[in-house]
Amino acid sequence: MEIVLAKGAAIAIGGMVPALAVGLIGFKAMEAIGRNPEATNKILPPMLIGMAFAEAIAIYALILAFTG
Repeated sequence: MEIVLAKGAAIAIGGMVPALAVGLIGFKAMEAIGRNPEATNKILPPMLIGMAFAEAIAIYALILAFTG
């Protein structure tokens, strides 16, 4: 029973925090582009890489929950 609760907590926390991070990254990037539209080509690639890293953390949490 405790294992099931731990797996559920791992998925819940491991999904919420990266989702918050992706939202903040997107928010700040769009805010920066809104202030300086000419910098779009300099802002979007780092934004996408940051979002990919945050999503990778969520995937690691999912894998740990299924294999743990």
